Amino acid sequence: MPVPEITITPEFSGSVVAKGASDDLSARLLKRAGFQQIDDWYGRRHRLPTTTPLDDKVAIANHAAEMLRAARYHVVLPPSLDNRMSLPAHPLGPYAAGAELLRITDQIRAAETGADFQRAVDHLFHPEHGALERVREALEAAAEQVIDLDDEAHALSDRFGFAADFLSSAQSELINSEAELRRVGNASERHTEARFSTLPDHRDAARATSPAAAKANIPSPPSTEVAQPNRSAQPHVPGPRR
Repeated sequence: MPVPEITITPEFSGSVVAKGASDDLSARLLKRAGFQQIDDWYGRRHRLPTTTPLDDKVAIANHAAEMLRAARYHVVLPPSLDNRMSLPAHPLGPYAAGAELLRITDQIRAAETGADFQRAVDHLFHPEHGALERVREALEAAAEQVIDLDDEAHALSDRFGFAADFLSSAQSELINSEAELRRVGNASERHTEARFSTLPDHRDAARATSPAAAKANIPSPPSTEVAQPNRSAQPHVPGPRR
């Protein structure tokens, strides 16, 4: 007997719909999880209202999937609703732009080479797509929109405009820094090469006599090279013991 399949998917309207629950057991499990049952000419289906918060949608969908799977149903749950596959929520919540800037800050702090550093800071002051340019444009748009919403809000509009001008000044300080960034990369490479060039030769260290051994008059260990025997020398034959 084939395993019944139930599909739980989000819709464009924002609702979450469970389809395939044609029997009473699966319907009871879905309703217990929090779904509302609908019976019309499309057939039986279960849905969550569009006003349901996203976290609740994910929690209810996963709770329903767990109960249905325990009852031997095959449940299809997309990654956007499956908390086993979804990424952990960012601590900044809805502030996605701030979260992205935090990620860039982490990349800057974790840069180990000049090239890594250049790639990270380029996200900040790229002249067309950098974060500074995007924030400057947003401040200018805010200055204009304030006046459209309130003809008397000139002071607030000016403050947004002043903030945009400050960012323009910051961009002008960094606009010609590409050559300096390349030097940062070369300097980091030279520092790495110099650090390795100052490391002692392990072969010389192996042949050297330790200070403790020299103080105790202990001869240094023999070389690993094998001495060739002197073929011209006569072998020494021990005489009789007296």
